[in-house]
Amino acid sequence: MSSLKFSTFLAQLAESLREEKGPELAYLLKPTSEHGKALVKEFRNPTKQTLAYYEGSLESPWDEIAIHYVLVVNHCARKRAVDAFKEECTLVSLFLRFFSTHSGWTLPALFSILRDLRDLASDADLEAASNGQDSTANMEEAARIISKAFSSCVMDRQSPIAESRKWGVYYVVGLILKCYFRVRRISLAKNILRAIDANPNIPPLSSYPRSHQVTYRYYIGMLGFLNEDFAKAEQELTLAFYNCYTGAHSNQERILTYLIPLRMFRGHLPSRELLQRFPVLDDLYTPFITAIRTGNMNAYDATLDKFERRLVDLNLYLTLEKARELCLRGLFRRVWIAADKSTRMPVSMFHAALQIADPEIAVEEAECLVANMIFKGFIRGYISHEKQTVVLANTNAFPRLADRPAPFALLQ
Repeated sequence: MSSLKFSTFLAQLAESLREEKGPELAYLLKPTSEHGKALVKEFRNPTKQTLAYYEGSLESPWDEIAIHYVLVVNHCARKRAVDAFKEECTLVSLFLRFFSTHSGWTLPALFSILRDLRDLASDADLEAASNGQDSTANMEEAARIISKAFSSCVMDRQSPIAESRKWGVYYVVGLILKCYFRVRRISLAKNILRAIDANPNIPPLSSYPRSHQVTYRYYIGMLGFLNEDFAKAEQELTLAFYNCYTGAHSNQERILTYLIPLRMFRGHLPSRELLQRFPVLDDLYTPFITAIRTGNMNAYDATLDKFERRLVDLNLYLTLEKARELCLRGLFRRVWIAADKSTRMPVSMFHAALQIADPEIAVEEAECLVANMIFKGFIRGYISHEKQTVVLANTNAFPRLADRPAPFALLQ
């Protein structure tokens, strides 16, 4: 197909449209394909004016789509990302005119060109940033155009359900959310999610391809995480992880990056077998987990300092800073075990343990930390301030983390 001419390309487009071959249409519109490279050789420096000869060669809007495809592949070949993105925007807008009046057989082509649009927007933003220009404008424009595709999918009321454009809803939403996260405009996601809730005729999420489900659940989980709805975040990220294709290693790693700290608060620390499958996460989380298991406050604080920049970039720093209380619980529990699990312990014993990490810590602060542990359900008992004694419950003085009624309370 590398020697394909534009006339042959037009004929293949016409055949795909006539026979409703969605995957073939998707391939023909891919700017990185071999036939695209052949068209670059055929048209050295094409413009819309020089290609006007081909207007009317296909039924509208496909004649214009074919012309803009030639412009896109030429700009891509010459590393003109911003120009390629602009032409792809026009191509997608023309395609949506066709898409809105046809059934679901067009979805493979829609998915392909929207994915290309997002990729070109990313390249265009990088090019703009290198020239000192706005580095998010193109991705924001891509999100706006992809939102139009979402509307076209949702509004299909004519096609039979098996052939409906509605089967593209969650894939398109996943692309929109990717764009919003890329430009850090996650507040805009509310409009899309409200539109889904307002359309009860959309098939249930479980009916969609698993890949669509995983992407959607991942971003819903991330929105929950960033909005501090941690129970929702854990639920969605867990479903995303267990449904993720086992060969999609990078996707599993992305999900676990946020699922692991959420599970830690519920008392479920990841196994060595799991972490060994993901060396990047092993490097990040193993020092924290070891410190929590041993109650080593010094090691925990040192790890926080070591990975501060990385954790801030991942929006995880505050979460793991609050998880320090899990390490503190581990330390106090070791003190209790060293005291033969006594039900009455002087505050000074906990104070002495804390001084290993911070020699200057005052006994009043140690008492305050024990009180906080009791208040948050890490310890069962009370403090006799007058006698400077911690009175612990006879049974289950240090409840399992998994048994706490509100495991995410300390994150609020």
